[in-house]
Amino acid sequence: MAKLFETEYQNIFTQVQVQGPPEMGMVEDANLGDRSTGTKFSALAGWFGNAQLGPFYLGPWGVLSLMSGSIWFFMVGAWYWYQVDFNPAVFMRDLFWLSLEPPSPEYGLSFPPLAEGGYYLIASFFLLVGVMSWLGRSWVLANQLGMGKHVCYAFASAIWLFLVLGLFRPILMGSWSEAVPYGVFTHLDWTNNFSLTYGNLFYNPFHALSIVFLYGSALLFAMHGATILAVTRFGGDRELEQIVDRGTASERAGLFWRWTMGFNATMEGIHRWAWWFAVLTTLTGGIGILITGTVVDDWFTWAQQHGYGAAANYAPAFTPEEFLPYLPAE
Repeated sequence: MAKLFETEYQNIFTQVQVQGPPEMGMVEDANLGDRSTGTKFSALAGWFGNAQLGPFYLGPWGVLSLMSGSIWFFMVGAWYWYQVDFNPAVFMRDLFWLSLEPPSPEYGLSFPPLAEGGYYLIASFFLLVGVMSWLGRSWVLANQLGMGKHVCYAFASAIWLFLVLGLFRPILMGSWSEAVPYGVFTHLDWTNNFSLTYGNLFYNPFHALSIVFLYGSALLFAMHGATILAVTRFGGDRELEQIVDRGTASERAGLFWRWTMGFNATMEGIHRWAWWFAVLTTLTGGIGILITGTVVDDWFTWAQQHGYGAAANYAPAFTPEEFLPYLPAE
């Protein structure tokens, strides 16, 4: 009989989903009129997290964000349909190649005809309103729940890069043509051409920092996620309890990393590490993009002049002739 109540180790593949009355959340200092009342449970969602869906809270900022974002989405989609002459077969075939392009350089910062970039600027305005409204919504919700603003600041860091690409840098460059097109492959082409135009973005030190923090974020989140999953059987997923009342999970996790690296972050500190690395990815990336073309025109030349890259007269350690003795005989 005791076997029925034995605690069993669970993971994403064997998770037992316990369903009870829906959790409606806090009601203190919250405008319940902006919160939905319906909830439901999803077995699929329960494999990855909490199975309860809802209640949802939109509020005025959320409504404005969804409306503006939807207008941008449908404007871009309508332009795609126009490009394929409203042919669904061609639309599906060429979807990843279709694009809504910014105005051409001759228009500068003026408002061009709709078909020559004006439509792009109108769509971009609604996208900007949608993104900024969502940031305002996250701030309001954090206030209502008595939370810190860490999520808002992290989102603002991503918005910083978004604004640099589509607003700040085009204005500093004096042309909306510097903005990024709305398309899958055209977006990738823009990135490639941007790097080629300004002497290889890999010589941009802020780009290098952004990559460091990007890879560092992946490493830190993988290390932390793996550690907590590895000690879940000892209660490691109850991190707050482990912070104030250290148990076998925290002790084992801390010992593992001290034995492995000689150092381990705390249960609270690892989240600060991961937050900063993630935030600095887009923050440094935005700085690197902003000063490209406005401050530095050729990153390869800049790197040579400042000792950051190989000198122009750099020669390999060996000439091709010196390699000949080491080549396999025919």
